[in-house]
Amino acid sequence: MGSFSIWHWLVVLVVVVLVFGTKKLRNVGADLGSAVKGFKDGMKEGDDKSKAPEAGRVIDVDADSDKK
Repeated sequence: MGSFSIWHWLVVLVVVVLVFGTKKLRNVGADLGSAVKGFKDGMKEGDDKSKAPEAGRVIDVDADSDKK
């Protein structure tokens, strides 16, 4: 009962195509693909920002300024 045969998957595919239609499935696939691509680009951009040093930020602290 745990394994599905190729015939089971073919029947499921035919039912899905009949219910949703090929045009809607194509649009869903394109939307999913663009979402995955955008996610990957965002992850790359996040890695690039985290590795880049902060330019122009200088912190000048006098260690003796806290002594009273």
